[in-house]
Amino acid sequence: MDALKLIAQDSVKAEIPQFEVGDTIRIDVNIREGDRERIQVFEGTVIARKGSGISETFTVRRVSYGVGVERVLPLHSPNVKGIKIVRKGRVRRAKLYFLRDRVGKAAKVKEQIR
Repeated sequence: MDALKLIAQDSVKAEIPQFEVGDTIRIDVNIREGDRERIQVFEGTVIARKGSGISETFTVRRVSYGVGVERVLPLHSPNVKGIKIVRKGRVRRAKLYFLRDRVGKAAKVKEQIR
């Protein structure tokens, strides 16, 4: 059991911004196409966080050309190059799955005023 923890400690990222459910974030994802690599930006609202430690994941949702697109990304993946918080959201739920049924302004999350 301790061997697994030691391996997991090496893979955990040191600096991760403190984002929560409801925040709008911009993620730099490493995309491999054949022998080439490039970084693709995915921006959307965090609708869920799940797990802990090395296996923690988060779900990001955005609407692209009228179609809802969701990505589930491991937080400590080497393919996730960077995470930047665009704006903080004010929510009262741990999971925002109800946003899947909303369209237009109803699907927006209010901004948290600091």
